Amino acid sequence: MTASRPVLTVENLNKTYDDGFQALKDINLEINEGEIFALLGPNGAGKTTLINIICGIVNATSGCVAVNGYDHIADFRHTRSLIGLVPQELTNETFESVFATAAFSRGLFGRPPDPAYLEKVLRSLSLWEKKDNIIMTLSGGMKRRVLIAKALSHEPRVLFLDEPTAGVDVELRQDMWQVVRELRDSGVTVILTTHYIEEAEQMADRIGVINHGEIILVQEKSRLMRELGKKQLILDLDLPLTKIPPQLASFALEIGSRENELVYNYDSQAKSTGITALLSELREAGIHFSDVKTKQSSLEEIFVGLVKRMR
Repeated sequence: MTASRPVLTVENLNKTYDDGFQALKDINLEINEGEIFALLGPNGAGKTTLINIICGIVNATSGCVAVNGYDHIADFRHTRSLIGLVPQELTNETFESVFATAAFSRGLFGRPPDPAYLEKVLRSLSLWEKKDNIIMTLSGGMKRRVLIAKALSHEPRVLFLDEPTAGVDVELRQDMWQVVRELRDSGVTVILTTHYIEEAEQMADRIGVINHGEIILVQEKSRLMRELGKKQLILDLDLPLTKIPPQLASFALEIGSRENELVYNYDSQAKSTGITALLSELREAGIHFSDVKTKQSSLEEIFVGLVKRMR
């Protein structure tokens, strides 16, 4: 169950660069304590700019940000101590060991040494056996885990993951997803940007879609899938069709990827799906089928549709 108290509030946020490019346009957003929030958008949509402003790396042109009720400019040190950031770029100190890097990051935020906590973090990321390894000797996937360990070293309440599994193999990605879920369960708020739509679909409590610097939608994932997702009834026909018979024109039918596949699009939430009437009309038309299956639109299909609508 997602908590209702906002831990991050963004109000009327704008960013215009010196060359006149407006990267963010009047962003308003609330993210709740203890939720996983996925921010989706194509390249150049403004995801990283938004994160960098919240984290104090980039200055906004106008607007304000509050973290746990504290202004991110007036109370910079406090708000920054509440935030952990895993950037896209691999920027680890290559000649330091894994443990030394995590310990140094913790000290930067004024936190007292706590080897037991750092051990817990490194173990959760399958890094403990690598704790004495020099970072330059690690694989790309392991280096990205070190970035997460650094971001968690000072025990933040809000964690930003900017494309955290880019270049990470499937097995490591699954491990990271589990770590993120455990963080959420411990009360940490996680904001995730990703190009892997399945990450948002599997992990997020809510989805935000940003395009051309504007938030075009914020919705609970389950509700988004329900309201914008198409459901399809797919029939495997005994004989192929080259066109939809006239007597079936009133139904939202398409010929599938194969000519012996008939696809019916319908609203699963509607009072009447029309499936019973369709099956009756198919019998009347002498169209027989050997198999029936259903398919729900994926989050990727919904996202692509939303972005196309906004162009």
